[in-house]
Amino acid sequence: MARAATDSPSTRRGLWHEIVKNRWAYIFISPFYVSFLIFGFLPVLFSIYLSFHKWKGLGPMEFVGLKNYTYLFGVGGKAFWQSIENGIILFFMYVPIMTFLALVLAVILNSRLVRFFQAYRTMIFAPYVTSMIAAGFTFGLMLQQKGGLFNAFLNMVGLPGVPWLENIWWARVSLCLLIVWGWLGYNMVIMLAGLQTIPRELTEAALIDGASSVQAFFHITIPLLRPVILFSVILSTMGSFGLFNEVMALTGGGPMRATLTTLVQIYGEAFNNYRFGRASAQAYTYFALIFVLTLLQFRYFGREE
Repeated sequence: MARAATDSPSTRRGLWHEIVKNRWAYIFISPFYVSFLIFGFLPVLFSIYLSFHKWKGLGPMEFVGLKNYTYLFGVGGKAFWQSIENGIILFFMYVPIMTFLALVLAVILNSRLVRFFQAYRTMIFAPYVTSMIAAGFTFGLMLQQKGGLFNAFLNMVGLPGVPWLENIWWARVSLCLLIVWGWLGYNMVIMLAGLQTIPRELTEAALIDGASSVQAFFHITIPLLRPVILFSVILSTMGSFGLFNEVMALTGGGPMRATLTTLVQIYGEAFNNYRFGRASAQAYTYFALIFVLTLLQFRYFGREE
């Protein structure tokens, strides 16, 4: 009965009357929804449909069912799973360091002892708005084994040069240096915004009650800042698997696919090998893994004590 009342002709006429009455508002906001439908929602549906087909970009599609997904768990999926492994390695190599440095810089800038903190904040944030492609090529020049700025400095102090981009682990270190340089300011601003929402009266009350500054920081500031830290870590987790500009500009995924990330692998599968069905299957497998990993982070690191 309630549904019949809701769907009554008078209700539908009233709804249509409201739409006509506010037609100009709907017209002005319609470009966003039309563009989202064309460039966002429909491509997602098409990629889901494409993941069950074999297609090279031209010609008819061939339905293959779950073959593109099962292919990932065979020999053909070796590069994809190596890219997942690389993402995990890169996560543990740079995310803890970058999160710690971002927190330390945010605490320093948030203290009353620092003057002109806006200027320092802008300087630290500046690499984030710099073109990562240009930064990657610049880092590549500085990290060259022969003639690079880094190795020239090492030779000046009597140390041998390092194969920054030729060795597997040094290439990962080089990539992490570029990522920390480019994203440290962004994470610092997030931490700084979280710190500025914490009332200073809480810390001052703890200090009056006899707590030290270190105790107040770890027992008041850190617990209140936990959602912000979790947000930063989750973004960094997705970024570890989704690195693209940094990899393409600095290492290209080498050496021996040591810095190959999932997005670079999917891009190569689609636009280098023209296997759009397999690339779509890899993309949705990647989405499922990131979704599960994010849920685990919320479950075990985002709960309240």
